[in-house]
Amino acid sequence: MKSIDRYFARLIAVPLFSTLVIAAMLLILDRMLRLFDFVATEGGPVSVVWKMLANLLPEYLGLGIPIGLMLGILLAFRRLATSSELDVLRGVGMSYGRLLRVPYCYTIVLAAANLAIVGFVQPYARYAYEGLRFELRSGALGASIKVGEFTNLGDKMTLRIEQSLDDGRRLNGIFVHATPGNGQDVSVTAESGQFLRTDDPDVIIFRLTNGTLIHNAPGYRTPRVLTFTAHDLPIDLPRFEQFRPRGEENIERNLIELARIGRDPSASEQLRDTSRSAFHFRVVEVATMFLLPLLAIALGVPPKRSTSALGVFLSIVIIVTYHKVNQYAESIGGLGRVDPIIALWGPFLLLTALIVWMYYQTAYVPGGQPIGALERVFGKALKSIVRLIPGLKRRREVRA
Repeated sequence: MKSIDRYFARLIAVPLFSTLVIAAMLLILDRMLRLFDFVATEGGPVSVVWKMLANLLPEYLGLGIPIGLMLGILLAFRRLATSSELDVLRGVGMSYGRLLRVPYCYTIVLAAANLAIVGFVQPYARYAYEGLRFELRSGALGASIKVGEFTNLGDKMTLRIEQSLDDGRRLNGIFVHATPGNGQDVSVTAESGQFLRTDDPDVIIFRLTNGTLIHNAPGYRTPRVLTFTAHDLPIDLPRFEQFRPRGEENIERNLIELARIGRDPSASEQLRDTSRSAFHFRVVEVATMFLLPLLAIALGVPPKRSTSALGVFLSIVIIVTYHKVNQYAESIGGLGRVDPIIALWGPFLLLTALIVWMYYQTAYVPGGQPIGALERVFGKALKSIVRLIPGLKRRREVRA
């Protein structure tokens, strides 16, 4: 039996991890374009995009892991069924309960990993993501100086650079205008320059080469003009407000913090409701994974002489739809209209009853595959559509 378990484990592993990687990449690519546009608009460095995507990965894995687990088990059973291997295994006395041993080993490991991700890793990653967004908007990451455009460094300095070489280490064609205060006005043009660090983290030196400095002040009859070969111009970096502490949003709190706030009598009623709702949302999402092997059998074992892939499509629809239902239930529970336990565990119990019934029909009722009835309904609907299309064409030809 161990050889059969190893064989079944290999059948599940390939589609499981392939689906997980593909789902994560598709979700990342969808967000990547928006992040590139956001970072470019805010003038931040491109490298921050990869940091933001890395912080979003735990959120995507929270949905990608159940989808990968579902498709991995479903495609494995579908392959066994379509190649008649499932009939052989059933003929030698292996029940569906015995065949579920390996799928539930995968489920336990992935459910534990998903609980750690959505319960503890995702809150900190989400906070780091929001922190990067804040720093981009405030300029704390260091806005890039765009070539050929005027860039404001704080309220008292404007800078323009015509050419940037060696990844910004050499700057050519420089114009600087500063107003230090007390009515003073400084304008500088230079052939080249570079930024240098100082011991003071709030001050940097802009070393200019081969240029002219014009200094004007209220006590001067005429502006003073200085021609130099090298001149160090100190620049005070603008001060930025600190990002808010973690935990102002429920998505940034881990499961222990949510449970503690949900039972805290000193917290406001709204805060307790939203915390309890977020806690039950994460737990019920992980608990749903233990139903997926049963659903995979119900949708992955087609009727005899059927090669339809309808079950694969329905499995994804069910998981995504149920995830959206849970998100809506979380918002309803957070508003206090319905108790979070009822709002979130009610749909879970309904889904559990449906999946157990479908599994029972497949495993214990001869010829009782629910997917077979669905295939017949979809087949009739498709034939009706196919018959309707020629009729529409003939009507158009008559009208023409």
